[in-house]
Amino acid sequence: MTKKDLLEKGAVLQRDNETYAIAPHIPGGIVNSETLRKIADVAEKYNAQAIKLTSSQRIAIVGLKEDEIDRVWQDLEMKPGAAIGLCVRSVKFCPGTTFCKRGQQDAVGVGMKLDDLYHGMDLPNKLKIGVSGCPNSCAENHFRDIGIMGMPKGFKIEVGGMGGIKPRIGDTLYDNIDEDDLYPIIDKVVKVYAEGAKKHERLGAYIDRVGIEEFRLQVEG
Repeated sequence: MTKKDLLEKGAVLQRDNETYAIAPHIPGGIVNSETLRKIADVAEKYNAQAIKLTSSQRIAIVGLKEDEIDRVWQDLEMKPGAAIGLCVRSVKFCPGTTFCKRGQQDAVGVGMKLDDLYHGMDLPNKLKIGVSGCPNSCAENHFRDIGIMGMPKGFKIEVGGMGGIKPRIGDTLYDNIDEDDLYPIIDKVVKVYAEGAKKHERLGAYIDRVGIEEFRLQVEG
């Protein structure tokens, strides 16, 4: 029997086809020293092969046996990050005005709220959200399904960005959006995608199929 990723346990099968990696949910990669110690202690207890900082601002514990996974999660007392599956992945965001001298908008506050609202939500395909506090775009908002970029007068909203074999830069949906108006727009974007896209169709592919102007009308409808 071929081993597979264990979606319900947040476990990703590794190259050796025997061991797994897990990644606790750490929104924005903002973590305290107590949690770091716990992750290190658990990794040491189960003889993990590595601790890996991921591109999604998580900390993966790599090289765990299948029969250890439940005990590892019990020891960590943390929730799995949505690293695999057809769902909203962890929201990536930069330090914004909370920490960075270049921040123009509150990327941390927006990112935390969006993560709380959507992380793990089932959708036609994976959906990635990036929130950058300024045009430096440290959260790679141009290449996220939903990209949010802080500007001097509010936020720019981009849709349909992605990497992969056929990379796509997101289309600008709106400019200079106040934070209070941001969340209803994002919610409508997610709902339009959830209801209109085919299974396994990324948001960018859906927009290419219907056209950006039609998509904008759907969001505003």
